[in-house]
Amino acid sequence: MATAETVQAFEPNLASLTEAEYDATVRADIELFRAHSEKWVAGEINDDQFRAQRLRRGIYTQRQAGVHMIRTKIPGGLLTAAQMDQLALVADEFGGGKGHLTTRQNMQYHFVPLAQVPDLLHRLADVRMTTREACYNTVRNVTACPLSGLLEDEVFDVHPYAQRVAFAFLHKELTDSLPRKFKIAFSGCKDDCMLGAIHDIGLRAVIRDGRRGFRMLVGGGLGPLPVEANLLDEFVPEERLVARCEAVIRVFNQHGNRKNKNMARLKFVVRARGFEWVKEQIEKEYQDILANGGIPTPEVVPDGFGGFQAAPPPLGSGDLLPVLGPNGHSNPAYEHWLETNIREQKQRGYAMVTVKVPQGNLNGQQMRGLAHIARNAGDGLLRVTVDQNLVLAYIPLRHMPQVYAALLDIGLADAGAHEIEDVTTCPGAYSCNLALTKSMTLGAALAEEVREHPDPLVRRLSIKISGCPNSCGQHWIADLGFYGNARKIEGREVPYYQMLLGGGYDQDGIMRFGVAIQSIPARLAPVAVRRVLEHYTANRQAGETFRAYVLRHKVETFRLMTTDLSKPAEMFPEMYRDWGDEMEYSLQLGRGECAS
Repeated sequence: MATAETVQAFEPNLASLTEAEYDATVRADIELFRAHSEKWVAGEINDDQFRAQRLRRGIYTQRQAGVHMIRTKIPGGLLTAAQMDQLALVADEFGGGKGHLTTRQNMQYHFVPLAQVPDLLHRLADVRMTTREACYNTVRNVTACPLSGLLEDEVFDVHPYAQRVAFAFLHKELTDSLPRKFKIAFSGCKDDCMLGAIHDIGLRAVIRDGRRGFRMLVGGGLGPLPVEANLLDEFVPEERLVARCEAVIRVFNQHGNRKNKNMARLKFVVRARGFEWVKEQIEKEYQDILANGGIPTPEVVPDGFGGFQAAPPPLGSGDLLPVLGPNGHSNPAYEHWLETNIREQKQRGYAMVTVKVPQGNLNGQQMRGLAHIARNAGDGLLRVTVDQNLVLAYIPLRHMPQVYAALLDIGLADAGAHEIEDVTTCPGAYSCNLALTKSMTLGAALAEEVREHPDPLVRRLSIKISGCPNSCGQHWIADLGFYGNARKIEGREVPYYQMLLGGGYDQDGIMRFGVAIQSIPARLAPVAVRRVLEHYTANRQAGETFRAYVLRHKVETFRLMTTDLSKPAEMFPEMYRDWGDEMEYSLQLGRGECAS
């Protein structure tokens, strides 16, 4: 059985353990953290010594003293119904009844006292979920297309590969203390559905000469300075995938900037050394791995890891779901939901249901309700998207009314998934030490502003919001992006947001970042959105993308359009309050602990 000492010294080949040995290793690691936390409370280790132990186990401090945010990894975005039930239990027992889905397919809990954290980690381990390396300078949660395996036009299902890569790099000495965080994403579609261009490694499924493999991008990232990734390989065969990823991680580990975390990501190595030099170093490391060995590719992952099930349950019959009322089928809300939230699968007779989760926030009752639907009407899995929603799959088309009724019962039957009102946000100043503004409450306000917009082209646009420049809400790649900042007006602090326009992929499939317009008081952001959308509907050209429209009219047009908002002639009392607050705004920042 693994001991605390073997965990502390790392497990060189976690993939070689039996499931019982793996579970024992995880439990020992949790108890090791309990010991560290008790030493910190007793003053036997200092803050810096304890911080590394906390963060590599997914535990952040909050701006509120004495409580913590716990980040739970959902590898590849796949959860079993039993795991979702357990996440609900954790929410109710430790998280004030709430959980938050992130843009990296994680679940976060807030306001957890330190003394309760080890018990929370054990609850997750009961269903083979982990927070290990969800934070800190590590390989973070490996994300994957949640619809992989379901789409008619996909190349192949990438989930087995995402699971193996995630497990291969979990709890390894190489990946546990990198210069900075490292992010990997898998896309199974012909386009870059998982935004590989903004990742340290972006992988897109490819078949060449009948062989499966991946197109590999490296060196992308957002943050205050967004950079699009570079093409490293047109084709990496599936059997070499872990080795090729390890080669990239080795180069980052050796050459990342450990003295300045603001310049430490792989994208800065590429900028400082040049991509050709980085490619040469990766190739050297790759050849060394092929010759001398490296981190092995797991043959299989433990049951439950990344939603893996050695024996998947039978599909649900839908018999236990409620019946939609007699007028339900003619209900306009139901018809709208069918139009926006349903997509047929390649498996005939079945469809995917996107559950719109406002700002990614769920309560325990909703989590249990979703698990019940997945188990009784689907395939027993829940799929987390990077825009903070959930997908239920293998829903028989004939059971759509019952699924809608079940979602209605738990308050999750809103239409408009993937439309402009489906706003993405980070938690912001609700809990984060780095945030300047409450992005979630602005998200709710902007969603309300655009909810009934009649223009179909406007409805296709996206809004993404971050509470600071670090881009956890991915504001750079939205049609309309916002990130929090602050100003002083007549000696009083006012919450502001920088507005950006025109981010996302262009018509040639190239990632483009939003154009900065100007900073606007938080309370006036809905007015700014209204003006931009009115101008867009009146002045766009036929077939013109939103980005093309923005570039054609130039930054000056939008600055002039919002200048009076940026520097208001009159200040009403709410201007000095952030969205959702009754008290006057005051800029408060804590020590940053490795954003997103």
